[in-house]
Amino acid sequence: MATRDARWLETLYPENPDRTLPWGEVGERVTLYRPVGLAELHLITASGWRAFPPRLPDQPIFYPVLNFAYAEEIARDWNAKTAPWAGFVTRFDVHAAAATRYDIQVVGSEHTHQELWVPSGDLDAFNAAIVGPIEVVAAYAGPRFDGVIDPDTHQPVPGDPRRS
Repeated sequence: MATRDARWLETLYPENPDRTLPWGEVGERVTLYRPVGLAELHLITASGWRAFPPRLPDQPIFYPVLNFAYAEEIARDWNAKTAPWAGFVTRFDVHAAAATRYDIQVVGSEHTHQELWVPSGDLDAFNAAIVGPIEVVAAYAGPRFDGVIDPDTHQPVPGDPRRS
């Protein structure tokens, strides 16, 4: 594992703890994606689009993903199907030195289901390595979403009385 205190991650996949891939050549920055629900999106907005919120006590890792297709799958097929019925894909750049500290974890298909496991205690340092703003690049409203999503910004319409 890439971090000193990451041995606990092995307990998540005891039957196959080494499902990792090496990093290939990267530039100074790495583009990552993060599928989020409405509550997390509001917290990102409150940060001025500069940071992801602290993890909850039952969430030991922050997991950005390495490609849009996987983030889209989670936002569309998970976030939009649970209350409050909306999922969003965020995209952000991070200094490569920060991202490559963590092994690429393969949690499904080797070609698409790749993510980083950033221990929650590392999130402040990881956020500090974000270059530029976090942006929303896609949104998915489930059939029970009680709000409006702007088709251009992919964000809930501010002030909409139906917004959750």
